[in-house]
Amino acid sequence: MIVCLLLAPVLFGQALPRPGFVHEAPFDPRTATGKYKHPASITELDNGDLYLTYYGGDGEYAPSTAVYGSRKGKGSARWSTPAKLAQDPFYSAGNPVVWQAPDGLVWLWYVVRPGATWSTSRIAAKVSRDGARTWSDASFITFEEGTLVQAAPIVPASGEYLLPVWKETGHDTEFVAADAASFFLLYDPKTRKWTESSRVHSRVGNIEPSAAELRPGELVAFCRRAGGYGVGAQGYPAYVVRTESRDGGRTWTPGEETEFPNPNAAVALLKMASGKLLLVFNDSLAERTPLTAVVSGDGGKTFSKKLNLAEGKNDYAYPYLIQSKDGMVHLVYTSQRRSTVNHLTFTEEALEKALAEAK
Repeated sequence: MIVCLLLAPVLFGQALPRPGFVHEAPFDPRTATGKYKHPASITELDNGDLYLTYYGGDGEYAPSTAVYGSRKGKGSARWSTPAKLAQDPFYSAGNPVVWQAPDGLVWLWYVVRPGATWSTSRIAAKVSRDGARTWSDASFITFEEGTLVQAAPIVPASGEYLLPVWKETGHDTEFVAADAASFFLLYDPKTRKWTESSRVHSRVGNIEPSAAELRPGELVAFCRRAGGYGVGAQGYPAYVVRTESRDGGRTWTPGEETEFPNPNAAVALLKMASGKLLLVFNDSLAERTPLTAVVSGDGGKTFSKKLNLAEGKNDYAYPYLIQSKDGMVHLVYTSQRRSTVNHLTFTEEALEKALAEAK
């Protein structure tokens, strides 16, 4: 069954209209996978199809949550009806990351949460050998309590797969402790072995890293800060955390706060085909609005003017970035109190033009 996903933006939180940017809200409260849809990830498959996953159900902490996937065929304007990809018989499952590796294998990483808070989680994985049409059984890739995944992997010059992950502490639904730390799992496709990087520690803690390789062996990552939510909460005010690696992602510098505010919300980083870095974050100390983009042409030392991609009284959260083979940048994020998945596409040229015209 196929469903049309281009919804009226007046109904659901949308991107700001501007030339060269195309917005759709493919999954919303009417999509029959539960009222909760958050966060989402996207990948381009070898045949040019787009494949999008999100975590749905009755709510963030509902035990019946599951991972769903949908396909948009190359050249199509429609997405398939979301199919259930992963659900644990006993525990909540969520935070999917879908990605096709250079060898054609499609990975689906997600989180299984056996306890009441994210600090009890472990990371599971499935793989597909037929372009995300059928999936293997699940396997755990971490067993340490409080390990989670959310951001896009990259392939550095070493040929290993670098998967951003983190260790969450605090055992609280509204607070992440200061010893929470980002790190990375490196997978060698030749030996099929996982190894861990060093951990990134910072002033108020950090989670949900997103990484890019600047030059062979030299990487940078930006992370969400830990703490609580809102003005006056523990950790307020705090900013997006930056860390660097000079050995292919094995060891990382201590996290340092940047000039970009962070309301305890995810960020996304992408090295575009031009070599420039695109960073998307919430430009606020306390709210998940607006959703803002900045670009760097010098490896993240300096950034452009800010460009709001979505703004107003809404919650724009969990940005996730990829660039497809045709040069289009794809940004997925959620809104409407975690009930709507948004998909925004644009070219680098459209982005540069919008930035040049930004106030």
